[in-house]
Amino acid sequence: MTRQQPLDTLIDLAREARDCAGQVLASERRDQQQVATQLETLGRYRLEYAQRLQEAMFSGIDPATMHNYQAFLRSLDTALERARKALDEQQQRVASSQQHWQQQQRTLSSYDTLAARRAEQANRREQRREMRHNDEMAANALLRQRERDATHHSGA
Repeated sequence: MTRQQPLDTLIDLAREARDCAGQVLASERRDQQQVATQLETLGRYRLEYAQRLQEAMFSGIDPATMHNYQAFLRSLDTALERARKALDEQQQRVASSQQHWQQQQRTLSSYDTLAARRAEQANRREQRREMRHNDEMAANALLRQRERDATHHSGA
């Protein structure tokens, strides 16, 4: 049993590392969804504002108002570009976190496989020990039976 204790400790540590990596991955995915939602909202807002500009131009618009619309659209375009970049970066963090989680899972699986092999070997050893014990008991019983039969036949 003492040989399995270090392996059990490694399994526990690997499970904790895998679970921690899973929590980080879940957090990164939530952040990715939030950034994607912000990007989508910003894109809709930009589209609506561009439509308002089109309507204003159709109705007639003074140059100062036109300039304000265009400046605001440029600022929205800049914000959209930043949001796209943030989403790309977040997607990279998610991919990295997923790779880290997968590595932790592989490590845990390796330790679990080792533990299963050890348990199987211990089980086989125990079965062989029991078989030897049963064989010895059967041999002793047979020997006693022969001795009784020999004593019974010689005394008869």
